[in-house]
Amino acid sequence: IGAGGRVITCRAAIAWTTNAPLTIEKVEVDPPKAGEVRIKIISSGICDTNKHILEGKDKVPFPAIWGHEGAGTVESIGEGVTRDKVLMFPLPECRECSSCLHPKSNFCLKERLVSISLTFFHPIYGTSRFTCRGRKIYHLYGTSTFTEYTVVHEIAVGKIDDDAPMDTVCILSCEVPTGFGAVFNIAKVRMFTPGSTCVVFGLGGIGSAVVMACKASGASRIIGVDIKEEKFPRARTLGVTDCLNPQKLKKPVQEVVVEMTGKGADFAFEAIGLIDTMVATLESCHPSYGVGVIIGLAPTNSQLIFDPMLLLSGRTLKGGALGNYKTRSCIPKMVTDYLQKKINLDPLITHTLPFESINKAFELLQGGHCIRCVLLF
Repeated sequence: IGAGGRVITCRAAIAWTTNAPLTIEKVEVDPPKAGEVRIKIISSGICDTNKHILEGKDKVPFPAIWGHEGAGTVESIGEGVTRDKVLMFPLPECRECSSCLHPKSNFCLKERLVSISLTFFHPIYGTSRFTCRGRKIYHLYGTSTFTEYTVVHEIAVGKIDDDAPMDTVCILSCEVPTGFGAVFNIAKVRMFTPGSTCVVFGLGGIGSAVVMACKASGASRIIGVDIKEEKFPRARTLGVTDCLNPQKLKKPVQEVVVEMTGKGADFAFEAIGLIDTMVATLESCHPSYGVGVIIGLAPTNSQLIFDPMLLLSGRTLKGGALGNYKTRSCIPKMVTDYLQKKINLDPLITHTLPFESINKAFELLQGGHCIRCVLLF
């Protein structure tokens, strides 16, 4: 193992192709260049987006090191960079582009110019900092946290409190801000009087975070939708009042939601990433003022088609990445809130496994037995 300006040899989980287990290999990790940080990973969450890539729904190049929910410590830095205990973000914040400078936007545009970065929805694959068996290995979303060491651009890294529990806070890189921000920042549930009705499509990690935020916002009714009923008991403990399995209904789930709520839900959230559930989310909304929010990442090259009359009546369809939080500016503050017990992350982690059990973690996720699994290095 090297340090500073030397190449580091370490373990990483490499995806060589879709629909196959990841293999733990020895990789060489280059030292950081100007504006980059090399980080020792301490923990990484497994997001459903990684499952979609594994299943071939979201196209990325191979071989690659996945993972975008990571917490770690800075091992070495490139010129002009200073960092300590950190989170890594799949969406950077350059604080210079038109999006970063706008008060309502967080979708950084400068990442397209970063050599190792991948934009969140439109990957651009640049220079790799990983080598295995003599081959260059691709990064994922500019982070690649399924490795003992990674190289990240400094605009995608946020310094956090020295007291942060590193076995937990990694989920603040994606799961928590994506779910909480969908409610607080995008739908703005708090703008309505308490007693709102919400429907959440998908009760995985991000959907569970949405449920918690809806409850915190005073929603009186939260309808959870999922085809895996083993998720229902836990969802109810988080705040879901009604559970629906679309496969056991006699009519489309959106029709059932409209009947249950009178005219439709005040807010609807799609946390799965399927075109059909995105349309169902919009159709579940109240026709005059309902707000639908798309959170899930749809399969590559998907097209969303729906009747425009759904919008002309007054519904709103919105979207956002990482809950519209400016990552470096806002998410480290969420770590502080967690330390001060203002927010609770613990119910969102159901499994903790050693890094070498990564394929077991994917099996739990695919089987619906896991809300969020955290890998410890």
